[in-house]
Amino acid sequence: MRTTQEVDVLRNCGSLQLAAVVEQPHEHFLDGSRGVLHSASVLFSAGAGYACRVTGSSGAVGVSQGARQRPAPLLRPFVRWYEGYRLAGFPPGIHRGMPSPEVTVIITFGEPVALLPDVGPPDTFDALASGLSSAPVIIAHTGFQHGIQLSLTPAGARALLGVPAAALGSWAVDLEDVLGVDYRELNDGLAGTPTWPERFAILDRILARRLVASGEVGIDSALSQAWRMLVSDPGRPVRAVADELGWSRRHLTGRFVAEFGLPPKEVARVARFHRSRSLLRTAGPHRLADVAAVCGYYDQAHLAREWRDLAGVPPSRWLAEEVFPIVQDE
Repeated sequence: MRTTQEVDVLRNCGSLQLAAVVEQPHEHFLDGSRGVLHSASVLFSAGAGYACRVTGSSGAVGVSQGARQRPAPLLRPFVRWYEGYRLAGFPPGIHRGMPSPEVTVIITFGEPVALLPDVGPPDTFDALASGLSSAPVIIAHTGFQHGIQLSLTPAGARALLGVPAAALGSWAVDLEDVLGVDYRELNDGLAGTPTWPERFAILDRILARRLVASGEVGIDSALSQAWRMLVSDPGRPVRAVADELGWSRRHLTGRFVAEFGLPPKEVARVARFHRSRSLLRTAGPHRLADVAAVCGYYDQAHLAREWRDLAGVPPSRWLAEEVFPIVQDE
């Protein structure tokens, strides 16, 4: 039983788990059938915030604290969520950033983000923007993470960052290079503000100002329609989408790559994968066959193949690696 003081401390700190974090290396993660190797207890959960304590297989105890909030109504066509996070007390390891049909912005408070390329030393960022990708991004951590993640729509990349999602690439770019003079105001304001609601209010103010200044330069309406069709119904044939717009498949593919950085078929695959991951992240047990059916996969084997291609691991292993409890749905 925690004291009122302890719960108040956790309530005021706040944070949200954003992706899988695993102890590294640990052979037991190689077989998801061995079950989840971590236990967690929720210390505080109310409204948009929560805090929880996680006990790892090594006996180490960490605390994950967080807050999540929708942006101001003006910004909602461009930003899906603000997510604040503070993770402490975990063993050093990796954080698996999964493919998503959203543009990711991360602003850190303290230690920089360290992205691990296939070869060479880590790329480090105090703040970054990352475009769409059909592969996971692996992030090294020391057991402590503190910052804010924003989930932007492709339209948000144009309206708020001033570039198409394709210009951000599948890796990452320095956020200061994208935001220019607004970056310092944003970074200083967020770092100097103690609570998540106040930080989210700063984001609302600065992003709304950028939106007005941009004149809401958006994506071509026909291209936006094609995007919505494929993301809402990933099983729809690309040829059918092209025919509905009166475009050739080649023209549709060229437009998608230029704007989003991925061809239509890959966007549909990522959207379907993202939906399956969202379902698996919700509380309670899930039969993979049921998730496969709901998300439009042919069968469980099809889902497993897509997870190996897009996430680098099967769903069972990812669930075993997901050491932080899922307090809120995506």
